[in-house]
Amino acid sequence: MKSLLITIDGPAGAGKTTVSRSLAKRLDYRYIDTGALYRGVAFEAKSKGLSHDDDVGLENLCMTLDLKFVFAEDLLRQGASTARGSHLFSNNKNITDQIRNPEISMLASAVSARPVVRRYLLDLQRDMGDGKRVVFEGRDMGAVVFPGADIKFFLDASRKTRALRRYKELSSKTFLTIEEIEQDMNCRDENDRTRSLSPLKPADDAIIIDSTDLSADEVVELMLSHIAKKTG
Repeated sequence: MKSLLITIDGPAGAGKTTVSRSLAKRLDYRYIDTGALYRGVAFEAKSKGLSHDDDVGLENLCMTLDLKFVFAEDLLRQGASTARGSHLFSNNKNITDQIRNPEISMLASAVSARPVVRRYLLDLQRDMGDGKRVVFEGRDMGAVVFPGADIKFFLDASRKTRALRRYKELSSKTFLTIEEIEQDMNCRDENDRTRSLSPLKPADDAIIIDSTDLSADEVVELMLSHIAKKTG
């Protein structure tokens, strides 16, 4: 099979991360969580006391940022005792565990609507796509960042299902109730779908998959069948 650039978009809690990682592993491809990049910018903005709509401050921040993914095998070679998946580094500091909370999620949704942030990350993401053999997970990968991607998926699920999945994911890290998580998710959905710049929506040629009643393994198998059909 030829080298492919695959995008998987969709709202929070649809199962994108689990599915994208599994699909990349099955194909022996790299996996890129682009949402983590926006979270990284949000984390650094919060650390410096910047407002989400401070375009001058955000532009200056982006000019100083060096965001990159370091993969587990590289961390282990560098002497880490344990490592799994990919880790996000900002200016050589591992911030992976610090960007996964509801506050950073909401701030990431807000800063992602700022043109200065999107311009910075657009070039960064496209550089990461050089050479293909990569699965990009995000919200506008197929529609905006990689309109020429070989295969585009849009993964969705009912809001109740997405809230329950996110609650299970965060239950050991937060005191939020499932109702509060669903409320946060509703706000983020509204922000992402109604923003004027790169709103959350499937690319015109995306393959739409509803994962409400499917397991992650079933979604991956369905994606692999679509890939096989498109690549012959």
